[in-house]
Amino acid sequence: MSRAVERFTRQSSRILQDEPLDVALEKIAAGLSMLVTDPEFVAHAFQEGAEPGKHELAHDPATGFYLFAHVQKGGKTGKPHSHGESWAIYANVRNQTDMTEWARVNDPAEDRAVLSATDRYSIGPGEARAYGPGVIHSTAHPRDAWVVRMTGTDLDAIPRYHFSSKRDEILESA
Repeated sequence: MSRAVERFTRQSSRILQDEPLDVALEKIAAGLSMLVTDPEFVAHAFQEGAEPGKHELAHDPATGFYLFAHVQKGGKTGKPHSHGESWAIYANVRNQTDMTEWARVNDPAEDRAVLSATDRYSIGPGEARAYGPGVIHSTAHPRDAWVVRMTGTDLDAIPRYHFSSKRDEILESA
């Protein structure tokens, strides 16, 4: 693990233990914005010509968070999803991530979800954005991108929510 990752992990763990979650996520996102512009970190996390995929950079046993480096293939568009009871922070190293935030506009008790786009923006190099528990969002990468994603826990171990246009109604306004 690089010194930059060790320092960031230690600081983030302390912030998560000392601050309310909404305050902690904003502080950590600001720190992640600085981390993704650190040449030592970038050299540690990414290599030219790397295949698309993700690899774990750090895990903090005290708070449960994970830090991942993602190499995203250009032209990839994800479906709307949330991270359930967890949170996530996205930051870009190279190129951009186009984000759409969604709101469910029908009763959550209904089997079929109706989602409406509420915001669209891009996260560019050196920028980070935090998403609290339950926030529905989708990502798109118009060009190959290097992305760092931090999650509050192992997302494969908790219920998450994925929405599909085959089952759900996804309204593209906004």
